[in-house]
Amino acid sequence: MEEQATVTAADIARIAGVGRAAVSNWRRRYGDFPPPVGGTASSPFFSLVAVEKWLRERGKPVEISLGDRIWQRLRNLGDDLALGDRVGRVGSYLSRRHAWTFSPRYDDAELLELLDRFAAERGAREAYEFLCERYVEAHSRQLSVTAGPVAALMSRLIGPAPGVVLDPACGLGTLLLASGGTRLLGQVDDPATSCIAAHRLLLAGADMEMYGADALSMDSYEGVLADTVVCDPPFNEREWGYDELVGDPRWVYGQPPRGEPELAWVQHCLAHVKPGGLVAIRMPPAAAGRRTGRRIRGNLLRAGALRAVVTVGGADLWLLRRPEPGERPPSRVLLLADPSTVEEQWREHLRGAEVPGAVRIIDLLDEEIDLSPARYQDRDEHAGEAFLEVRRCFEAIRPELPSLAVSDEKPSFVTIGELLKSGVLTVPESVEEGDVVASPSVPAHVHSGETVAAEPTMSRYRTDPERLDAAFLAGCLRAAGQIAPTSSTRIDLKRTRIPRLPIEAQRAHGEAFTRLAAFEAALREAAESGLELVRLGLTGLTEGQLKPEN
Repeated sequence: MEEQATVTAADIARIAGVGRAAVSNWRRRYGDFPPPVGGTASSPFFSLVAVEKWLRERGKPVEISLGDRIWQRLRNLGDDLALGDRVGRVGSYLSRRHAWTFSPRYDDAELLELLDRFAAERGAREAYEFLCERYVEAHSRQLSVTAGPVAALMSRLIGPAPGVVLDPACGLGTLLLASGGTRLLGQVDDPATSCIAAHRLLLAGADMEMYGADALSMDSYEGVLADTVVCDPPFNEREWGYDELVGDPRWVYGQPPRGEPELAWVQHCLAHVKPGGLVAIRMPPAAAGRRTGRRIRGNLLRAGALRAVVTVGGADLWLLRRPEPGERPPSRVLLLADPSTVEEQWREHLRGAEVPGAVRIIDLLDEEIDLSPARYQDRDEHAGEAFLEVRRCFEAIRPELPSLAVSDEKPSFVTIGELLKSGVLTVPESVEEGDVVASPSVPAHVHSGETVAAEPTMSRYRTDPERLDAAFLAGCLRAAGQIAPTSSTRIDLKRTRIPRLPIEAQRAHGEAFTRLAAFEAALREAAESGLELVRLGLTGLTEGQLKPEN
């Protein structure tokens, strides 16, 4: 079985302690690098044994943890389409120590021994979490997992003692685990995913219940009211059961449009929370402003159900509270584009206090009922002063070009590879002041800070200052477009051509390169400041905080 284990490029990078770019480079540079034994052209699989042998023959460190060996063995028991089932069975084994249930041809007593060792070393819960992390990495395009910081924020917003918590689209159970509820109720449309989520909750010691069915079309908790509901539903699902669910009793605030399944999830969550209970649901930003959903948004506002919309990590959090019978609706809704202060503002807003970012509901009930937080973030009392400050900064920017003249001289060239062979250039282990560095997101430049450890994606060179000027080298690399942040093609640095020039000419070129880089930085700063100046000017004039000078 060990001989058949396969690994991905990401696995190889982890085993060797390098970045994935290094693995891609090995595949290009070395003809004897183990060829793929499966997978696809964009996601190939390699033999684990062959990769280990290749790495050791080249003196590269190889460290495969017990957890990774278990993962590779588990993945090799069948195709990836059934990988979720196998991960779920591992959860069953670790949480209840049930007999292994693979069919005879997949029976693997050694895998069970490895699992027992791993659970003894790290604890059953941590061991399973490790394997679930590997599963998410392997299926990152198919699985949508709520980011840890977002899950933690949602749990804090629903309160410190949420009691019974329901997540009707729970995925792998991330939000339920973060919620801190005394009883956890979950549902997800995929049986394998529900199995994994259930065992994550069991291994965490939770009092839980879990169902594997789509909550909109097959509500497993019909009639159940939780203390709080959290949800990160799938976005933009066209086939969500619109035709079958017309007139469903959950649609208290209006029939969700065919293209707005997220508004169905909002109403499903409200239908399953007790009066006075809180709902935190992650929504696509478009749901706050689509014209098709304005009637439902308006009804949610009028009833006092929708209490806040907060932009967090590229999406919005809708915070809702199911109205109690006879309760008077609030007059304001909290709309925040900056989540840094949301927790304090949310608590105060729930108490009925006026807080920054709270917008009068009556002002929102127009033809659009647009609740996009960014639309209201500029309504502050300081746009006028900010405009004047940004204008002062903008007017102080003075980009200057170096003086350059037309030249008819055609220099000869030398490559980076040749300079490395001659000793004019070296590749340092760590980066010191005066070294030339670059990364996929940062153009080549001369490092001017303290000594730092080299990173896998960082290109770094140290010059012999008597023969090669560092600023000259950095400028040539920038000109070659090696490290352009927008570049999608990796260029072999060793083939980069550098003009052969005397050291004094190099230094003059280096000074010109440096001034061009400063000119570029000043242009970028001016562009950013100019756009901010326009935004503040428009806001200040509209809000009455600025006026034209006579």
